[in-house]
Amino acid sequence: MTSAEEAGEAAPVERDAEPETAASPQPAPRRIRLLLSIAAIVLALDVVTKVLAVKLLPPGQPVPIIGDTVTWTLVRNSGAAFSMATGYTWVLTLIATGVVVGIFWMGRRLVSPWWAVGLGMILGGAMGNLVDRFFRAPGPLRGHVVDFLSVGWWPVFNVADPSVVGGAILLVVLSIFGFDFDSVGRRHADGDSPGRRTAGDRHKDEGDSQDSAGE
Repeated sequence: MTSAEEAGEAAPVERDAEPETAASPQPAPRRIRLLLSIAAIVLALDVVTKVLAVKLLPPGQPVPIIGDTVTWTLVRNSGAAFSMATGYTWVLTLIATGVVVGIFWMGRRLVSPWWAVGLGMILGGAMGNLVDRFFRAPGPLRGHVVDFLSVGWWPVFNVADPSVVGGAILLVVLSIFGFDFDSVGRRHADGDSPGRRTAGDRHKDEGDSQDSAGE
C-alpha cells in the first residue's frame, strides 16, 4: 500500500473523531476561572461591606432600614454563619480552611459550570470570614467575624453567610438531580447516560488521539 492510500484511509478516521472532540466538556481551567471569579466577587463584597459597617455603624445599636424588621446592626460573632456554634472559633477556622483547600482540590477535575458557581459562592464566603478569623481581634485563628445585617428574628449576618449557605444548597440540588462536578450532563439511575462525559473520558480521548497520531 502506498503512502497516498494510507493517508486516504486515515483521513475518515480523523473526520469521524471531530464530532466527539467537539462534544467533549470544556477544559477544567475555564471552570476554575469561573469559580475564582465568583469567589473574588463575593470576597470583595464581603470585605468592603464589613469595613464600611465597622466604620459607619454604632456597635450593637440597630439602624432601621425597613422599620424594625430589617436593620443595620453591628455585632462581632465568634461562631459560624448566622451566629451558630459560638465559642468554637479556632475549630471553625480550621474547618473553613479545610473547606477552602478541598474546593481547590476539586477544581482540578471540575467540569460542570453550575458546580463552579456553587463552589465559588462557598469559597468566596469562607475566605471572607477567614479574613476576619485571622486578622481581627482578639487574634489569629480566634478573630471575631463582623456581622451587620438583621432581618426579623433571623440572627445577624454578613455577605459571606448567605453566599456559603446558598452555594451549599445549590450543590445539594445539583447532586439530588444527578449533576456531578466532574461531568457534563445528568446522571441516570442505571449509570452514565449516553451523552454524559466526564473529565476522565476527556483525558482518555486525548490519550487515544495521541496514540493514533503516533501510529
